[in-house]
Amino acid sequence: MKLHILGICGTFMGGIAALARELGHTVEGSDANVYPPMSTQLEALGIALQSGWDPKRFEPAPDLVVVGNALSRGNAMIEAMLDARLRYVSGPQWLGEKLLADRRVLAVAGTHGKTTTTSLLAWILQAQGRNPGFLVGGVPANFGISARLGGTRAAASARRALTPPSASADGPPLSRGAGEGRSPRPPAEDFVIEADEYDTAFFDKRSKFVHYRPTIAILNNLEYDHADIFPDVAAIQRQFHHLVRTVPRNGALVVNAEDARLADVLAMGAWTPVETFGIDAGDWRARLAVADGSAFVVSHRGREIGTAQWNLTGRHNVMNALAALVAAHAAGVDVAAALPSLATFQSVARRMELVGDVAGVRVYDDFAHHPTAIATTLAGLRARVGDARILVGMEPRSNSMRMGAHADELAPSLADADSVVFLKRAELPWDADRVVGALGGRGKTAPTVDSLIAVLRAEAHAGDHVVFMSNGGFEGAPRRFVAALGDAAG
Repeated sequence: MKLHILGICGTFMGGIAALARELGHTVEGSDANVYPPMSTQLEALGIALQSGWDPKRFEPAPDLVVVGNALSRGNAMIEAMLDARLRYVSGPQWLGEKLLADRRVLAVAGTHGKTTTTSLLAWILQAQGRNPGFLVGGVPANFGISARLGGTRAAASARRALTPPSASADGPPLSRGAGEGRSPRPPAEDFVIEADEYDTAFFDKRSKFVHYRPTIAILNNLEYDHADIFPDVAAIQRQFHHLVRTVPRNGALVVNAEDARLADVLAMGAWTPVETFGIDAGDWRARLAVADGSAFVVSHRGREIGTAQWNLTGRHNVMNALAALVAAHAAGVDVAAALPSLATFQSVARRMELVGDVAGVRVYDDFAHHPTAIATTLAGLRARVGDARILVGMEPRSNSMRMGAHADELAPSLADADSVVFLKRAELPWDADRVVGALGGRGKTAPTVDSLIAVLRAEAHAGDHVVFMSNGGFEGAPRRFVAALGDAAG
């Protein structure tokens, strides 16, 4: 089957493309801008890419168009697709129907930490010999790819995907459960997926995760975000409850015990066993053995299980790890046996990724999209570096950030930074000076990325830690800053 994927260079849709190609489909795609690293990854798989929205790309017509959620009515290829009555489907629906239906799906939902937790869970299962499939909204360093089929039945899955529905036969049912007391039938092979609450497509305004039908679902946290599609936090809670409604009785809900909004979601109704986790509350708990979270002790209902030591820091990452461990346990993994695998976890690109250490200045690239994520990330770094200076280059890049939905929380979230340079682009529709003013002399604005880099370069000295925070490309600012440090040092 020939698929054309619209919005192919986004991490999720690029993962869809890679999975479709691994299933044996012929895949091509279009996006507004085609650029590395996703373009090079996809081209290496033999996927033809087009930059821009030229309807001629539909000549000859593909068998199916897979539509990303960034596209809307008025887009030239969307209009051509509709006019020509081409078959089309959203990325999440295609994934749910063509790949996930016969897998044991472990879905990771939450406002923060989805990518890290999904990567952790996939790595824990991998270390236990499970060879899980996965789709992650980033590139886990342990795997070097954002998506794969996994499992021993990948070839069989490919054959089924390429068989017309009228010619296929239903096989024996696969168990959706795990652990003692559940179905003795062989379990479906594991597929771990980052379960986003963002809407599905221009024609399907449900959250993406309702298409995944997980057996095990992590509800990591819930805060207000995506101001472009959700009017309030209650609207997000309703979508999370739609996810809860799809989890079977012989599955598991793994829920942050410290999040009152998630408690409200469960109060709407839950039909699945719930395992809670937290540092200060929950069935499963983590006690920080080191202040920065680089070592922690795991216990279950008061019984100590073991200690994890790893390279990540921060309370938020300890919570992410605990969620992944509990979900793995629900899938039949012994937590004590899984703890050592955290020591070899290499995190995800752009999650406090150290991109350079030049002349004593350490430079990080972080995918910052929400004040809570900013605050917890900087708190973890502060716990690790002590009194060393932390300098931040900040781009308000997410839709919610650009709309000013989090403006009042931004300055408090930067409390652990000694200096902040805020990118104040001319098109920013709200007054960034009020954020800078609330930083009490620790903040500045810069109108361009070039000027932001110049300001940080003038301020940075040996022993400093410089963090670039944006959920967009930031015009390559972190690596450009490293190059500028190298030029000065040379």
